[in-house]
Amino acid sequence: MANLKELRNRITSVSSTMQITSAMKMVSAAKLKRAQDAITEMRPYAQKLEEILVNVSATLDASEGEYARKADNVQKVLLVAISSNRGLAGAFNANIMKAVSNEVSANSNVEYTVFSIGKKVFEAAGRRGLNQIGERNSIYDDLTFENVSEIAEMLMEKFRKGEYDRIELVYNQFKNAAVQRVQVEQFLPVREVEGGNSTSQTDYIYEPSKEEILEDLIPKSLKTQLFKALLDSNASEHGARMTAMHKATDNASDLRKQLKLSYNQARQAAITNEILEIVGGAEALNG
Repeated sequence: MANLKELRNRITSVSSTMQITSAMKMVSAAKLKRAQDAITEMRPYAQKLEEILVNVSATLDASEGEYARKADNVQKVLLVAISSNRGLAGAFNANIMKAVSNEVSANSNVEYTVFSIGKKVFEAAGRRGLNQIGERNSIYDDLTFENVSEIAEMLMEKFRKGEYDRIELVYNQFKNAAVQRVQVEQFLPVREVEGGNSTSQTDYIYEPSKEEILEDLIPKSLKTQLFKALLDSNASEHGARMTAMHKATDNASDLRKQLKLSYNQARQAAITNEILEIVGGAEALNG
């Protein structure tokens, strides 16, 4: 059994850790509220924009658009991996890296390249020797639509130039504070419209033409798609960290109780031994 000094030091250490995890939990809870409001307000707009895109493009040949170019044989794929800049968020970052690794290992004939948004996936991809073209980890310092649009335009430019046959987003989709689901979502080329999505048979008069509307609408839709993915990931990060720190605080509390019990037992045993020594010495003197 550890001595009293060691137990006191461990109790102090665990108490300090519990204070840190409790504070981090409260900070993440406050940030989660703002991040959750942002993604909740964004989703209806993104969904409506996609519906408009579906209605306008339903009667057009999607293959004519520069963002709808589909390669007969996909050779180069860019994975936009979205993680966080900080850890202590449970399996939040590990799940992204696992999804990226699964994508790369599932198609050995395809050349994969990773573009990282978040320090954790950037560092993990580097350790695994994956091919990377850069990172944009500073986006979380000012997560706005304008800053995200710059990243989206860079990705669209690479696709237009034919550097990649397909671009995919890998991110955590926010469900609630305890549940985040990893999504591998096609970014470019523009996803095909399923036959059942557009039920309207009405002919509309467009001003300007459908082609001109799509020329402006598709880039805006792509920027919105990337912005929504980043907002999802941001909310998921704070939810995962809050849950992880809540569990860590509970575990630290249980460990502190066990250490205090061991400390009291050791202290009682020491007191009992001292009493026995005193009694034994007194009896020896009397004898």
